[in-house]
Amino acid sequence: MSEVLISADELSAVLRSDTGVTLLDVRWALGATDGREQYERAHIPGAVFVDLDTELAGPHAPGAGRHPLPATADLQAAARRWGVRRGVPVVVYDNTGGLAAARAWWLLRAWGVTGVRLLDGGLKAWRAGERPVSEGNETAAVPGDVELTPGHLPTLTADEAAALPGTGTLLDARAAERYRGEVEPVDPRAGHIPGAVSAPTTGNLDADGRFRPAEQLRERFAGVTGPVGVYCGSGVTAAHEIVALAVAGIDAALYPGSWSAWSSDPDRPVATG
Repeated sequence: MSEVLISADELSAVLRSDTGVTLLDVRWALGATDGREQYERAHIPGAVFVDLDTELAGPHAPGAGRHPLPATADLQAAARRWGVRRGVPVVVYDNTGGLAAARAWWLLRAWGVTGVRLLDGGLKAWRAGERPVSEGNETAAVPGDVELTPGHLPTLTADEAAALPGTGTLLDARAAERYRGEVEPVDPRAGHIPGAVSAPTTGNLDADGRFRPAEQLRERFAGVTGPVGVYCGSGVTAAHEIVALAVAGIDAALYPGSWSAWSSDPDRPVATG
């Protein structure tokens, strides 16, 4: 678990020591535009704000979904702005149980940054211990020098996602009602990829917004067999599911385009129920 998550107590100890760490605050929620304002009102001292829509996603492109993966050069430039340095651990967090910060966790690991961990419970867990918070905007104290290369974590194309239920498990991390096709607030069509299994990200967390213990997550994913892939609405919260699977000791691939890309292609079949 320590290779994936870090507790508020552990982070506090790191910040009190001479060990260097880069703190990234990824405050974001679907439909919300006040992430930076929330960060400026209160964040962990030393944390740099990361904009998910503009820094953790590339420009819109036909068929790529609502949050395409960024280009390597763009992600590297952003990571250096955040102060990400070679050999220095990175901790990412948000205030929504890791649903947004997991995107930064996945991207940095996928582009070869080691030692990236997600703060379990996020800002809520940090503040529960009456630890200090800062206001305003912060920039990296030391410029980043990280060199990024893609391909360190597996991804799926739409065709690979379509074929996966025949050989392994494709998990749909969206809310169950979106999976069933009862509602679709954002994307062109309602439903799910045929053969996919519903596994909403809400089931990864306990009542305090922390990840469930490894044994509980292993129980949750006990039916997962063969190669595993995950998708969500636009490839953001699917990363949260990949974190939970990693805690459970299961490797999984991300379908970056996710439902937003799949549902926008009229040639792709849709299942409901």
